[in-house]
Amino acid sequence: MSSMKDIKVEKITLNIGAGKPGAELDKAITLLKTITGKTPAETKTTKRIPGWAIRPGLTIGCKVTLRNKDAVETVKRLLTAIDNLISIRSFDKNGNFSFGVPEYLEIPNMDYIPEVGIIGLEVAVTLARPGYRIKRRTQKTKSIPERHKISKQEGIDFAKKELGVKIKEEEDEE
Repeated sequence: MSSMKDIKVEKITLNIGAGKPGAELDKAITLLKTITGKTPAETKTTKRIPGWAIRPGLTIGCKVTLRNKDAVETVKRLLTAIDNLISIRSFDKNGNFSFGVPEYLEIPNMDYIPEVGIIGLEVAVTLARPGYRIKRRTQKTKSIPERHKISKQEGIDFAKKELGVKIKEEEDEE
């Protein structure tokens, strides 16, 4: 197989939605800083939802993006928190996948942080191949050809082989 067909973890994004500014948001920022060692970016609303007291520009969450070796090491650690078990529905058509960690205490080597309490987080894993830069470069931007895109099945195979993920098949509960 060509080296241009190799799949790698481009980035992972850890996200916590607090829902409103204040103490909950401060706890989320502290938790992400503890897990990754990086300073989280705050996420702001773009829509107005009067029933939830949300207006544009209000900070309601935070996120951290990790790349390269940090990303791979962190995603393996976070996967152990959910017993390396991911639903097949967690994969999108481009092979990327996401999962949630219900309580940060399940992450290996994480101790209870009294000022944070117990909260969970969301993890989104983005996969890429060599040559994906052509869609983001500033000059002569081009789209990725269909034959070079990562399919859902290729993403599942990569997650099984490289990250040790077990796929949970969805049973019909009807």
